[in-house]
Formats: sequence, structure tokens, C-alpha cells
Amino acid sequence: MRNLSSFQSFLILIVTLFLAACSAKTAPTLESQLMDVVKDAKGDVGIAVIIDGKDTVTVNNDDVRYPLMSVFKLHQAIALCAVLDGMSVEIDTLVQIRHGELNLQTWSPMLKDYPEGDFSLPMTDLLDYLLLLSDNNVSNILFDRFCSPERTDSIIRRMTGIADFSIRHTEHSMQLDHSLAADNWSSPLACAALINRVFTDSLVSPRKQEFLISALKRCETGRERIPAPFLDNDSITVGHRTGSGYINEDGVIVAVNDVAYITLPDGHSYSLAVLVKDFDGTMEGAERLIARISATVHGYVTTAH
Repeated sequence: MRNLSSFQSFLILIVTLFLAACSAKTAPTLESQLMDVVKDAKGDVGIAVIIDGKDTVTVNNDDVRYPLMSVFKLHQAIALCAVLDGMSVEIDTLVQIRHGELNLQTWSPMLKDYPEGDFSLPMTDLLDYLLLLSDNNVSNILFDRFCSPERTDSIIRRMTGIADFSIRHTEHSMQLDHSLAADNWSSPLACAALINRVFTDSLVSPRKQEFLISALKRCETGRERIPAPFLDNDSITVGHRTGSGYINEDGVIVAVNDVAYITLPDGHSYSLAVLVKDFDGTMEGAERLIARISATVHGYVTTAH
């Protein structure tokens, strides 16, 4: 074979670089893939992804205030742990619950477990009801006794520097007036950043933070949302917090949310927030959409990193 001339070698190099550049240009970005998933969605869909704590991708993050619904119970649990730290109170301290203060007309697995009489539970049990099962009575009691919505808002802002959210009302207040749910809102990126900090930073004392992480990993709500693609894969760990809104007079679901931190077997991790607002469809349809978004992000992270 003849030796290639310097000019021929140069041409081959140029063509190789050109083809590589074309290939890079045609490879879809995560943002474009996610925009394609939600382009025909029956509502506003906000998405935020933080990969390995640094690479950030958002879709529909800036122009919509998404109702948090029960996602705010993550903010509440973090702020509560900070308050307990300030009081030098351990996380397993007993809390007395008076049956008369429980709302019989709200979502409350705790009430089903303790239908009669007064009782006492360790704070760890209350936080399990809050974060695993989204118990509204527990949320109301913890707001009333330990850390109000306004104080929760202030503590989260001060300890994290995250600002694009608001917490103003209890579950009880929102049950009486559904329109108040709009005042408890967040951007998707603020949610993704918060749960990312829970898993990667020291927000509260070690034992309390370890408990929060454990509770999020054991969350029992919304398994058909972000965790759906991984339900049969024990090598992938998901810690998440969900929120679901009421159906308004037009038959539209006000919110269907999930915020998660995913750890892959190869050591990579990412936080993902999907907030769906005013969804003109079924709950199952909204959950399938969130699951598809989750699968899309997972596919990108596993191929690009």
C-alpha cells in the first residue's frame, strides 16, 4: 500500500472531524428529548434534572408556578428536623396525639391505625406517616405544634439558599379553601435542588438526615410515577416525595407531582422533579407521563455518562 501524502492525511483528518461534529449535532439533547415527551401533554409539565450534582437540565421551569401539594411535606420534614436540632430534641422523642384534634374527613393512615382514644407516638413514626404515606393529620399537627408553614418557608430558604418556592398554608386550610393550594408553589428546579441537598449535603444533624433519606427511600405513594421504570430493578435506588391535587369544577386535576433522587449501580446519581399542573386527563394518564419522563432521563444518564 502506498504511503499517504501529507495532504491526503490532512483531508482524512478533516473529514473525520466533520463526521464526528455532525454526529454530535444529530445526537438529541436531554432537553430536546424531554420537550418531545411533553409536547402534547394535557397540561403544564415542568421538569428539572440535576445529574451528579452539577449538570442541570430544565423544561418549562421559569414561567409557571406549580402547586406543590404534598411535596411540601419534604420541606416540612427538613424544617422540623432543624427545629428539633435547635431544641436539642432527639428524633425519637414521644409526641402525644389527642384524638379530638384529628380531622376525620382527610387522608390519614394514622387515624385508621389509631381510630379511638388519645395516644403517643415517637417522632420517627410521625415522620414515617408524613413522608411515606403523606398523612394530612400528621402534617397539620406538626405545623401547629412545632414549625408553622411560614417558619418552614423561612428555614428552608435560610439553610439552602433556594428561593423559587413558597409555603404558606396547612393541609387543613387548603381543604377548607382549595384555591389556597396555589400559594404553596415551587419551580421544578427548586424541588430538584432541595432533594439533591438532602442526599448530598449536611442540612441537619447526621441521625436526622439519615432518617430523612431512609424515609424517602421507603416512600409508598406514587410508585407508578418516577419509580415506575425501576420497580423490578433492585440495583437502582429511588428516594422520592409525591403530591397530588384535587379535581376542579372543570374536571381538571390541579397537580400531579413527584420529586426524586435516583442512585444508579455504576455510582452515578441524579435528582429529578416532575410537576404537572392543570392536567386535563386521568390520574393514571398523568402518572404514565411522569413514568415516561423518568425512563427518558434514565436512558440519557446511562448512555451519556
